Amino acid sequence: MSSATTAATRPRRRLPRRWRWIIGTVISVVLIGVATAGVVIWNRALLNTAGSVTFDRELAVPALAESGVEDGVRVFRLDLRKGETDFGQEKPTPTIGINGSYLGPTLRAERGERVRVEITNSLGEISTIHWHGMHVPPAMDGGPHQLIDPDETWKPAWTIDQPAATVWYHPHVHGNTADQVYRGLAGFFLLDDPATAEVAKELPHDYGVDDFPVVVQDKRFHADGTLDMSDRAFTSTGVLGPTVLVNGTPGPYLNVTTEKVRLRLLNGSNARFYNFGFADGRDFEVIASDSGLLNAPVSRERLQLSPGDRAEIIVSMSPGERTVLRSYPQSLGTNMVSNRFSGGDDTLDIMELRAAKMLAPSHAIPAKLSMADDQPTADESPAVRTRRFELSGTTINNKPMSMSRVDEVVTEGTTEIWEVTAVDDTPHNFHIHDVRFTVLDVGAKTPPMELQGPQDTVYIRPGRITRLLVTFQPAIGGTDPTMPYMFHCHLLRHEDQGMMGQFVVVAPGEKAPDKIDVATGHDSHDGAHGGDGTGPRSLAPHGG
Repeated sequence: MSSATTAATRPRRRLPRRWRWIIGTVISVVLIGVATAGVVIWNRALLNTAGSVTFDRELAVPALAESGVEDGVRVFRLDLRKGETDFGQEKPTPTIGINGSYLGPTLRAERGERVRVEITNSLGEISTIHWHGMHVPPAMDGGPHQLIDPDETWKPAWTIDQPAATVWYHPHVHGNTADQVYRGLAGFFLLDDPATAEVAKELPHDYGVDDFPVVVQDKRFHADGTLDMSDRAFTSTGVLGPTVLVNGTPGPYLNVTTEKVRLRLLNGSNARFYNFGFADGRDFEVIASDSGLLNAPVSRERLQLSPGDRAEIIVSMSPGERTVLRSYPQSLGTNMVSNRFSGGDDTLDIMELRAAKMLAPSHAIPAKLSMADDQPTADESPAVRTRRFELSGTTINNKPMSMSRVDEVVTEGTTEIWEVTAVDDTPHNFHIHDVRFTVLDVGAKTPPMELQGPQDTVYIRPGRITRLLVTFQPAIGGTDPTMPYMFHCHLLRHEDQGMMGQFVVVAPGEKAPDKIDVATGHDSHDGAHGGDGTGPRSLAPHGG
C-alpha cells in the first residue's frame, strides 16, 4: 500500500469534546451578539416623537423685510452674520443668520417690480445667496459662481417675472452649502401677482395673522448645545436629527385666530423627508406647490415634501380646538434598510395649532385658483428633445460636479423632456434652477397629487424614471451663455459631494463656450453688469 493511500485512509484526529464544546459556544455567543446588536441598531434607528413633544413656545414668525423704492427699484438690505440662538439646550447654540442670529426676514415683492437685494457678508467666511424657485438672470442666481467674500456686498438686481409663489433663499457655496444651511442661512421670498389679486383676496393673506411661513428643519445637538452634523449610521443622505424646529422654534405652538389658516410649508432640512398630516386625521386643502397656485384646491390627509420642496395648505379650525401637525412614516421607494436609516419610518410631531375660543370668519376657498396661461403644460408636443440624467452615489451621469464644465446647453423659449432616475437605491431629489416644470409621470404612472402643480424640485424614486416637461422662459435682460445655472440633488450632502451639473441658456443660433472660465470671471464688486456690483466672482474648479 502506498504512503498516499495510507494517509488518505488514516482516521482523522478529532478535537477533544471539551474543545469542540468551547469553540461551538464561542461561535454561538458571537452570532447571538451580532444578531442582538443588529436588532438594537435597527430599533434605535426608528424615531417616534408622537405625543412626547412639549409645545411650550409660541411660533416665531420671520419679520417682513424692510424695503424702500429708489429710482423705481425696490431695495432690500440683508446682512449675513454670526450669533447665538436659544434652541432649548443647556447653552445657547452658535448659529448664523440674516439680519439676526438664525434664519432671515421674509422678502416680498410683486410681479413686474424691479428689485435689488444688497447682501453684506459679515460671517468671516465666503458665502452666496441663491434665490430658489426664482426666474432670474444667471449672474443674479446666487449659485456657486456668485461668491460673496467676507466684508463685501453683492447687489443682484432683476425684474420679478413669474406668477405668485412661495420661493426661498439660501447659500449655495459648492462644498459648503449643507453646513451653512444647517447653521441657519435661509429665508422666504413671497411673490404676489396682480393677475391673481382677486383670488388672493379670497385666500388667507394677512401675513402673521392667517398666513404663515413655516420652515421645518430637524437638528441634532451635542451635549454642550452646539449643532451636531454627524450622519445617522448606514445612510449617505446626510444629517438626520431628533429635534424639529419650525421657524427656528423648538416645541412650537401657533395661536390660530381665524376659521382658516394658511401654512406655507417649506422643507428646509438638509436630508429629511416629511410626510405631513394632522394627529386627528383631519383633511386639509392644498392650494399651491413649489412654484405657484394649483388650478384648484385639492383635499388631502397626507403630503410628502422632500428637501427644498414647498407647498401651501389651508387648515380649517373650530373654536377652542387643538391639533398637531405631524410627519408620518413614508415609503421612499428604497429597500427596507435604506428606508429605515434614511428616516422614512420615523414619526415626528412638528407643531401644535391652538384655536382661540372665538375665531374671525374666513372666506370660502375659491374653486379656481390659478390662471390657465400661468400653469406649466403637460402637453409634450412642443418638446424639441429629450435629455437623460442618472443619479448615483455623488454623480450625475457618472460625472462629479465641475465648476468649469458646461454639461448642457438649452435654447430660451424651447421646451424639453428631462428624464431623471436614481440607480443606487438611495433617496435623491432633483432641483433645476430658474425654471418651473411639470412632472409628466413617475415610472410611467400618473404622478401623485403633490407633484401635479408647477414644480422646481422633485423627489426621484429609485429605479423609476421621472419625466419632467421643462420650458426655458425667455431670459430676463437677455441670455448670457458664459454664466451657468445648476441642476442638482437637493439633499445637501449629495450636492456638496458632487451630485450637481451646469447648464447655460442661449438665444436661437447663439453659441455656448466649451468651458466656463472660473479663474477670471467678473469681479463681484467692481460695478460690472450695470454698475450695481452684480457681476459674479468665481471659485476655483471643484471635482473636474
